[in-house]
Amino acid sequence: MKKTSVSIMYDDEKLSAVKLYISQRDLDFKEELEKSVDTLYSKYVPANVRKFIDMKSSQAKPPKPKKPNPQEENTEVVT
Repeated sequence: MKKTSVSIMYDDEKLSAVKLYISQRDLDFKEELEKSVDTLYSKYVPANVRKFIDMKSSQAKPPKPKKPNPQEENTEVVT
């Protein structure tokens, strides 16, 4: 699923404090913030819409095969 960036304005001292106390618990601020947004998503987005989005993302196109590396093609093992 494609990711996007979210930017908000927040009090600098409060942000510093929450980062400090999260790190003291050996947690990652970004991961905790993502969990909070996931909680909002679960709370406000209707279940049928979440299910539809899950179905859409599971049917995403498979990744394109990598192009062969020309250097790898020219390496022969001679015995």
